[in-house]
Order: sequence, then C-alpha cells, then structure tokens
Amino acid sequence: MSSPMLLLLLLLCFILCFSPSSQIILLPLTHSISNTQFNSTHHLLKSTSTRSIKRFHHQHNNNHHQPQVSLPLSPGSDYTLSFNLGSHPPQLITLYMDTGSDLVWFPCSPFECILCEGKPQTTKPANITKAHSVSCQSPACSASHATLSSSDLCAISRCPLDFIETSDCSSFSCPPFYYAYGDGSFVANLYRHTLSLSSLLLHNFTFGCAHTALAEPTGVAGFGRGLLSLPAQLSTLSPHLGNRFSYCLVSHSFDSDRVRQPSPLILGRYDTTAGEDIEFAYTSMLSNPKHPYYYCVGLAGISVGKKTVPAPEILKRVDEKGNGGMVVDSGTTFTMLPEIFYNAVVAEFDKRVGRVHKRASEIETKTGLAPCYYLNGFSQIPTMTLHFVGNSSGVVLPRKNYFYEFLDGGDEKTRKGKVGCMMLMNGGDETELDGGPGATLGNYQQQGFEVVYDLEKERVGFAKKECALLWDSLNSEKN
Repeated sequence: MSSPMLLLLLLLCFILCFSPSSQIILLPLTHSISNTQFNSTHHLLKSTSTRSIKRFHHQHNNNHHQPQVSLPLSPGSDYTLSFNLGSHPPQLITLYMDTGSDLVWFPCSPFECILCEGKPQTTKPANITKAHSVSCQSPACSASHATLSSSDLCAISRCPLDFIETSDCSSFSCPPFYYAYGDGSFVANLYRHTLSLSSLLLHNFTFGCAHTALAEPTGVAGFGRGLLSLPAQLSTLSPHLGNRFSYCLVSHSFDSDRVRQPSPLILGRYDTTAGEDIEFAYTSMLSNPKHPYYYCVGLAGISVGKKTVPAPEILKRVDEKGNGGMVVDSGTTFTMLPEIFYNAVVAEFDKRVGRVHKRASEIETKTGLAPCYYLNGFSQIPTMTLHFVGNSSGVVLPRKNYFYEFLDGGDEKTRKGKVGCMMLMNGGDETELDGGPGATLGNYQQQGFEVVYDLEKERVGFAKKECALLWDSLNSEKN
C-alpha cells in the first residue's frame, strides 16, 4: 500500500475513533438523600446547614501538621460516584465526589469506625493486600504526608540508613497517615491498584485505604488540584480527560423523586465548537498558596433584583497567606459568605420580600437558615445574580437555587402553611477567616448549571442547562 493511501486510512481512523463524544468518560452522579434519616424537612435542613458551617470553618482551623481533606457532608447533601477496583473479582466502590479535596480514599477490610452509628456507609470495605502498597520513596507518599520528605518517611518505615543514603528503600511501604475533619478523622495507608472508569482502565491508581475512622464511615473521591486527585492521576494516562471535567447537578430542592435522576459527570471535552466560550460564563482560577488544591475564583458582588451589593476585597483575590477568594465546591451544600457581606445581601433581600411576607423567625431557628418567610398567596421573590471577577455578564441563579419553599406545620396546633427560606449562609466574621477562603459556592447554588473546570486554561465556567437532558443526550451518543 502506498504511503499517501496509508496516511489517509490512518487519518480516517483517527476521525472515527476520536469523535468528540468518544473523547469523554461519562459517569452518573447520584444524590445521597435519604428519607429514612430525617423525620422532617426542618431536621434535614438543620443537619445540612450545620454540616455546611462545620466544613467551611474547618477550612480555616487546619494547621500545617494535618494535611487537609475537605469534610464530607451528611446524607441529603452529597453526590456520589462509583467505579470498580481490581479485576479478580472487581470491587464496586461508591464515594462522595468532592472538588474541595485532592485525595481518593475509602474504607478497607478490616474496618473499624468509632461513633458511626446511624451514619450510612456508601461502600463495603475493600479487600486490599500489601502487594499493592506504595513505596516510602514515591512522590505520592510525600504528597499524602504533605510536610515530610521521602527520607523522613523511609526512616519512619524503618528503612536502614545506608539504604536511605543510596535511595534503595523501594521495598519499604509508605507509613500510615492521619487526616482530621471538623467532626471526624481517619488513619490510612497508601495503595495502588487498577481502577475502572467506564471503559477506561487506570493501572497503578493511588488511593488511601482507611482501616480505622472516627465518625467517618464513608470515603471521598477528591477532584481538587493535587497530585493524588482523580483528575490529576487521569491526566498522566490521558491529558485530554484529566485536564478538563464538568458536572451538571440535576435540580432537586430535596425532592426525593427528582434526585433519582442521574447527574452527568463528564471527564474530558464533549463539545469543541466555537460557540462554547459564548455559552459559558468563565472566570479565572486564583492560586492559593496555603490550599493549592482548591478551585478558588474571585467574586465581585451579588445582585438582588436590580441592586448590586459589592463584595469585600477578601472575596476578589487571594493573598500570599492563602486568605480570600471563593471556593467552588461540589461537597458543600449551601453557599457561605462572610458576615458583613451576607448581612448586606440579606438586608437587600428583606427590603423587597419583608414588605410583602411576614418573617418566620421560628422556622429560622429550626432550620439554621435565614431569612425565612410565611408565604401567603403569590410569593414575590427578587432575582439573584452572582458577579465573578472578569465576567461582566454575571450568572443569574434560578429562584429554586437560592430560595427553598416547603410546607410547614400540619400538627395538632397548626395547619400546613407555605414557608420559604433564603439558601445562602453566614460564614462568620471575615477577620476570623484567617488562612482560608473567604467564601464557598455550594452545590445547592450550582444546581441546573453545567460547571466546567478547565485546568489547562485555569478557569471555571457556568452554563444554564437541563441536566437530565444533557445526561440523556451524552449517554445516547456514547451508546
């Protein structure tokens, strides 16, 4: 066969084998809401708002001797993904998907969890052998311990000094590492095994294997900007898959019927058309020297109706100590704002809603959310828009993303009445938010948007989408 003909055949094969739809890995995200765990809407909202606050403040209380993995939330507020580990036989692993951390970890057999009664476990403890352990000399081992060099780690693993000096400690395993949460912790070992994502096999995938935990019975698939995150490890095998991912969270508003629909998690780029940059509202990622695994962006302000409340300087940039910016986080439920800014947004919101609807202070106490109102007749709620730095158009939130309406009462004393609460939260005094983000953009506010993390161009994008339809469209293309 002549060279021109061979070249033409190779080109045709490339076009057929690498169409836009075949360049992605499509995975379903499942919402972990559980009707059996919450005896009322108040209980669900209070649990979720409390965990959102704990997670946000844990980002600032972490010290340098405790590498931070972000805090998994309680059921009713997290999205999970599943994959297979190993092949003889494959073990199904189901974890929380979290852009706020950079480690994949899960329980391994034997597994002991202290104070875990009543907490769901998304996956059975995996069976891992020491044959899959990671060397104390590996960069992955240093990454899991954050502050220790490979020589220190090999010494802890009892590698002899002459072996350390000659860099011959490869047979000595990475020592266990400790992670602390806002209300729990675990000790884990580092292992490597084959991971199956759809049709893709990731050999020597590195993960944490926890044998003991305190109040944390489930694991996390970290998607943050770190060496051990799932996208980072994926990019070593296939850069076009690891350098860009997105998800589109099906709008749920704590509706158990709707959350049964899968939310698409898309690894890679499925649309290479020129119109994409017009469709998405992009803002640049900000570098955070203290928390390099966060996806930080700058928030310029929030509009309530036609009035824009300017954000404080702490939200527009990140300083050399790691203070400031807004973290885009799939693992936090409700958006957290510094107190003065939050109060200014609430004042603008209440100015419009409070003149029509009576404030429901007892609902605020029961749910941990504010402001809340009794909604008699047609509710008049102003629009809300997020203005990111460098994005002049702003991201207009659907009403259900920032104002949740539900029926209250129905007991012997009161009849059922409609109430509604604003779903942004007070993150506390900004002067106390030292060494961490100034705000967090929670997954509740991200519903109904495709959120793109473009690591190559270092930007985050938002586009309003029908997420269930996007899943159906991409899934049909893949099949």
